[in-house]
Amino acid sequence: MTNGDLRRYGRILREREAELVARLRKRDEITIEKEADELDEGQLARSRDMAIQNLDRDARQLREVQGALHKISEGVYGVCEHCGEEIGTKRLTALPWTRLCIQCQEKMDSSLALGEQEPERGVHRMLDDAA
Repeated sequence: MTNGDLRRYGRILREREAELVARLRKRDEITIEKEADELDEGQLARSRDMAIQNLDRDARQLREVQGALHKISEGVYGVCEHCGEEIGTKRLTALPWTRLCIQCQEKMDSSLALGEQEPERGVHRMLDDAA
């Protein structure tokens, strides 16, 4: 990977990091409100649950983006955490914070689809078992 590529991915990652930080600061949607109408209260609860799920997803992605930025600074960006092979340019362009090459990601996804493991737990063991 060239220095120009690293600068470009670093810029993209920093922009995404700023977007996620801004979104995570907005927590108005999870405020607990009491409504007189049970139907309205149920709708508010569903909206709050959705907002919490979105915050959780954004926080998880922020950790991934920050991890990718750390990898750039360490000189190991763009290398699959499982097999050690270089992650393809198309994949990095689509998901600059990805940790796995497409082959290892597909193995993990197929293992998850079979219900063998929960996401984010034992990723490397799953991949080793699938190999």
